[in-house]
Amino acid sequence: MLNAYLAEAGRLVLADLHADPTAFERAVWLDLIDPDDDELAAIGALLRQALPDPEDVEEIEASSRFYEDEAGLHIHSLFLHEVEGKPRNTSVAFTLTDERLITLREREIPAFRLLRMRARHQPQLIQSPAHMLLSLFEIKIESLADALEELYQALEGVSAQVLENSDAGLEKSLDALARSEDLNGKVRLCLMDTQRALSFLLRWGRLDTEKLNRARNLLRDIDSLLSHNNFVFDKINFLMSAAQGFINIEQNQIIKIFSIAAVVFLPPTLVASIYGMNFDLMPELHWPWGYPMALGLMLVAGIAPYWYFKRKGWL
Repeated sequence: MLNAYLAEAGRLVLADLHADPTAFERAVWLDLIDPDDDELAAIGALLRQALPDPEDVEEIEASSRFYEDEAGLHIHSLFLHEVEGKPRNTSVAFTLTDERLITLREREIPAFRLLRMRARHQPQLIQSPAHMLLSLFEIKIESLADALEELYQALEGVSAQVLENSDAGLEKSLDALARSEDLNGKVRLCLMDTQRALSFLLRWGRLDTEKLNRARNLLRDIDSLLSHNNFVFDKINFLMSAAQGFINIEQNQIIKIFSIAAVVFLPPTLVASIYGMNFDLMPELHWPWGYPMALGLMLVAGIAPYWYFKRKGWL
């Protein structure tokens, strides 16, 4: 799908390319979402250069994600969003020229919709293609900060389950911690990728003072979020170790009970085994009180080790 946006009266207006074919070349923002071959060819003809392949968008090398050529400035950046209820980082390819911003992505991402909504009340966000690019990065960093805040609040609930509620299902807590660690890792990857992209913009050398200050402020925000991200990682690791430790203690208690039960029942079993043998020369078999004596001996043999363990404080 190809969406062409025009800047009219400080607002982004979606152009009808069928009614006005010239709007394609006048658009300040061309947004491609899972485009087909014809749409890619049209953008390639406009830029006089083919857009990157989807596989190239996913590359992690700096030379593949940040570069400049005759078509403009190319930046490939990760955006964190939910796909079928699960967090996922999706790469977006940006091509920045003096006339327009071109974005290529495989699915809808909330940050782009939010930019269009904010532009209705804040026209300064779309003064130029570079303004729109920085505004998208600002929205992305805000969403990452919200994700870290929600993650920390969720960890507070898991912390109460692990450290305060002895009857809590620790297996469920471990599952929640694993999901939290996965989300925190994706947030960190997205932050570091954005940091690299902004650093490349600063080195580009074609931003004016206002945009340079915005980019530097965003880098400072990323630095503070990375510190918070590290703190969340440490908290997750602590809770993970604590939960595993409590699970090990519970398992040791169960094994301890079975071990003591085996020791307690071992002497009575020995007595029963002895008097269960079939030999002719066993005088106890002919005693009138032989059976009660064997039962009493088994009872004493079972109580004695239990009393000993109790006295030692092992029970």
